Amino acid sequence: MSALVCCLLVLLILGFMIVTGLPLFGQSQAMDLLTGAWSPRNNLYGIAPMILGTLWISLLSVTISFPMSLGCAAYISVLGGHKKATVMKGCVQMMTGIPTIIYGFVGVFLLVPLIRETAGRGSGMCILSASLVLAVLIAPTMILFFIQSFDRVPRSWLDAVDALGGSRVQKLVYVVLPACVKGIVTGTVLSFGRALGDTLVALMIAGNAVQTPNSLLDSARTLTSHIALVSAADFESMEFKSIFLCGAVLYLITAVVILGARLIEKRGNHE
Repeated sequence: MSALVCCLLVLLILGFMIVTGLPLFGQSQAMDLLTGAWSPRNNLYGIAPMILGTLWISLLSVTISFPMSLGCAAYISVLGGHKKATVMKGCVQMMTGIPTIIYGFVGVFLLVPLIRETAGRGSGMCILSASLVLAVLIAPTMILFFIQSFDRVPRSWLDAVDALGGSRVQKLVYVVLPACVKGIVTGTVLSFGRALGDTLVALMIAGNAVQTPNSLLDSARTLTSHIALVSAADFESMEFKSIFLCGAVLYLITAVVILGARLIEKRGNHE
């Protein structure tokens, strides 16, 4: 019954967002809303700039965070000594408890001026700045998931490498990583879903410009930050109703990502 209630709640939330956003479909075509520009003064409520901004920031943050997280997890589980690995794992676990707003403040006062001075143009509040901060934010989740995957490797396999005189690097490259490919992919996909749903980092650092980004130094607005900014508008306006379409799109993207991760994990466990 508990599982059934949870499933129904998830479907009800999705249905609520779709029904509330239906008035938008009554005035224009669905593809215009998903691919058009955002200009409420001209009765244009397309959310394409926000979708592109979300994908740019999320994909770049995962790309930056992945090698860092994989290296940290490999050091903690395989390469590092027991004491150092324990301390490092404790630090990673502590990072998961740091509020998102703290990462945002650090990004605003330290990273944004650095990006602005280095690039020589723009305000520094751009896709690159938001992606770097978001990469640090999602790294602990990715690291802990990778560690959990590495720890599932049968101990007998690791003992066999030691018996053959293999080094820790050989153990990692030839045994652990091949055995954990499915887990690594699943952790990366779930971290991507975490990046999709973040609001504060994009709201504080990305610049919130409703435009189609052409470079990493351009400002952008994500779906989540758009919802946060427009939620104070008139409840009866079409501008306000558009945030439910943003929520539905974000919901569907996240659902596809999570279902894909679960499918990969299930297939890996079956193999």
